[in-house]
Amino acid sequence: MIWLGLTFIILLAIGMPIALTVGISALVFFVIENVPVQIVVQKMVSSTQSFSLLAVPFFVLAGNLMNETGITSRLIKFATLVTGHMRGGLAQVSVVLSCLMGGISGSATADAAMESRILGPDMEKRGYSKGFTAAILAMGGLITSTIPPSLGLILYGVTGEVSIGRLFMGGIIPGFLMTVALMFAVAKISKKRSYVKEHEHFPTIKEVLKGLLDNIWALIFPVILIVGIRFGVFTPSEAGAFAVVYAIFVGVFVYKELTFKVMVECLKQTAVDLAVIMFIIICSNAFGYAIVTGRLPQTLANLIIQTSNNKYIVLTIIMIFVFIVGMFMEATANVLLLTPIFLPIITQYGIDPVHFGVMYMILITMGGMTPPIGVTMYTTCSILECPVEKYTKESIPFVGAIVVLLVILAVFPQLVLFLPNLIYGA
Repeated sequence: MIWLGLTFIILLAIGMPIALTVGISALVFFVIENVPVQIVVQKMVSSTQSFSLLAVPFFVLAGNLMNETGITSRLIKFATLVTGHMRGGLAQVSVVLSCLMGGISGSATADAAMESRILGPDMEKRGYSKGFTAAILAMGGLITSTIPPSLGLILYGVTGEVSIGRLFMGGIIPGFLMTVALMFAVAKISKKRSYVKEHEHFPTIKEVLKGLLDNIWALIFPVILIVGIRFGVFTPSEAGAFAVVYAIFVGVFVYKELTFKVMVECLKQTAVDLAVIMFIIICSNAFGYAIVTGRLPQTLANLIIQTSNNKYIVLTIIMIFVFIVGMFMEATANVLLLTPIFLPIITQYGIDPVHFGVMYMILITMGGMTPPIGVTMYTTCSILECPVEKYTKESIPFVGAIVVLLVILAVFPQLVLFLPNLIYGA
């Protein structure tokens, strides 16, 4: 295990891409331990032979298609209508847009990149500081990755053999609470700095109803998914296929903005996205096999159990560890590597895997929005040409709001479990 950890740290320190870092570290371990190469290859290939994993490419393609079908631009108009009268209007719009995009994108980085390109320049023109703009656009991606369909929750469910349907239900209330928490933080900062409103008057009922009607195809999409999964119309994987068909239907026949050229570009982008995700998955599975072979999960579990018998202290220790690791590693790799280690530990303490999974994914995803190696952070900062130092300073209030929310979710697990238990049974 020493060689595994040492190789991993060295490769990570010299800037090796995370997938190669994970894969090469595992290879070094297997060579030293004289593990047959055939077994390693079998483990890597077998990690892709999961029916549930089919949901990932389908939802990635559906998200890319929906971003090109006119749904996103219509959601921005609706978010502006609903929150434009608030102080810091465009910042509030970005938070509400992330909430609405949760049922479409499922990816924090994709959401942050899209909003940075569309809303970022306008926010700067209206006097928002670059650091504030980058921070709220990046942190809003947390909402997108929590409200279903979340790619992170799908990977957690597949890796930990936890019901994806229950995870989807469990992410809804925390996602909305996160929206409220970030909007509250934006309101406080905007009032202090006198950031402008987009318009002065509250929206009328007629305007809201018209906005809902204009966006009905986007807004009913997550509802159809959830109802379909619950009543057995389709599995989560089949729901991904349905999402692709739905996106094509809306783009071609409803909004009529999905052309053949746009479709080809979406397929190209999806191929690149999936190549990265799948490469991380197969390398992480080899790394995970090395960890199990070296008995790291058992050793770490015994160490944590000896620390305390209080489940809240154990949960806090795990969450702090997950957040720190998330600051240095990509979220997908973290889910695949850490889930087999920590899930057995938390179940020993009677913590529901769905309850843990939602909080766990929020923290892992937030690691991508913090220095020093946050993918979402660098994506947003590069698009807006914002120094990381300014981003880091401005992101502190938003990180604080999310931490407070996580404490509330930990103390009141029914905020996560209410909908899963209501729909699927306790």
